[in-house]
Amino acid sequence: MRCAECKGKGLCGLERCPIMSRFYAQLPVRPSDHYEGSAPSVFVGSYGYPKVAGGPLMINDGDHPPDWVARGLGIDDIVGLRARTIRGAGEAKGLAGNLQEIALSSRPLDVEVRFVKPVAFDLRFDGTIAPVGLTGAIKKMDVLGNARVDRAVDRATSDTDLSATDACEILNASGTDVYRITQLLTAGLLGKKRRVVPTRWAITAVDDTVSTRLKKKIARYPPLSGIEVFSASLYGNQIVCLLVPGDWKYEMIEVWGKQSLWGDGSETIARDGEGLTKSGYSPLAGAYYSARLAVTEYLESVRRSARVLVLRNVTSEYWAPLGTWVVREATQNAMKGQKTMCASLNEGIDLASRLIGFGHWRPHSRLIPELVTQKTLFDF
Repeated sequence: MRCAECKGKGLCGLERCPIMSRFYAQLPVRPSDHYEGSAPSVFVGSYGYPKVAGGPLMINDGDHPPDWVARGLGIDDIVGLRARTIRGAGEAKGLAGNLQEIALSSRPLDVEVRFVKPVAFDLRFDGTIAPVGLTGAIKKMDVLGNARVDRAVDRATSDTDLSATDACEILNASGTDVYRITQLLTAGLLGKKRRVVPTRWAITAVDDTVSTRLKKKIARYPPLSGIEVFSASLYGNQIVCLLVPGDWKYEMIEVWGKQSLWGDGSETIARDGEGLTKSGYSPLAGAYYSARLAVTEYLESVRRSARVLVLRNVTSEYWAPLGTWVVREATQNAMKGQKTMCASLNEGIDLASRLIGFGHWRPHSRLIPELVTQKTLFDF
């Protein structure tokens, strides 16, 4: 009702109207019933599982979020790029061979695709996956050229006695990034009982699997030598990480401002946390696991354990949801950036509050009261 009254005038307070952005992104697009060019990745939908539709993502550009960040692309640029991306839709089982060849290749393969009818513009925004602007039902598809497969990927995908969990760990340890691992899982190339996996599920599954294995290693390491605070911001997502010496515990608190995309006119605060084990799916969805992955990667790199608090402040600058990769990249940027050492927990909390822009997150935390009141073996 609010959007119907506003009609893109900006009454919601957002810097860009997500509804109008779909219209503007559509302007330069000319639907066609044929595509010949690069297919940098694959996509499998979740509707109707296990009978799902899948196909290549087709655009003469990359499909690798770290590259978008490195190129300095803004939200407008990414939305425009994704508006020109075509998602091929066909029976995933019937296209499995072609999808696997695309996913295996370390460089984008060219494809020639004919669609049942001209592709339709259907730009949708989602909190987990990056938006895609065009969709077309595949009539015929040919992969042009041969895949170039990295040695680590070849070993992991060739071993049918290797579980998907072990394969994810081995690939991550070899330097294969989570975006590539997600593609392999989506195309049904990992595990003992192989099947295509909806991309939405694969993204969170890889983040969860890799970070779960890492935190088990972290549990055996000595604690940090002091309290560390990191921060970064990406596309209106402010991230602050407070690391306190101790055994592994993790908490994430998200704050959606009044004028933010999903603030609904009022500020919304949500949290979730864990110890060595985690039961159930997080109410913070994929963002919880993406941020956890970035923090565990850092702790593994320094061979230390810690109790971790991640704060995420979503501002009105984040006018279009681009996927959980934004949280992953923002948190990784924070952990790679300059750290600030704090002499006490209160100093760390105060600094975190200043960096995130407010302090009323603290009553929602369960980790902070535990840190204040409980002593561990590390305190003696």
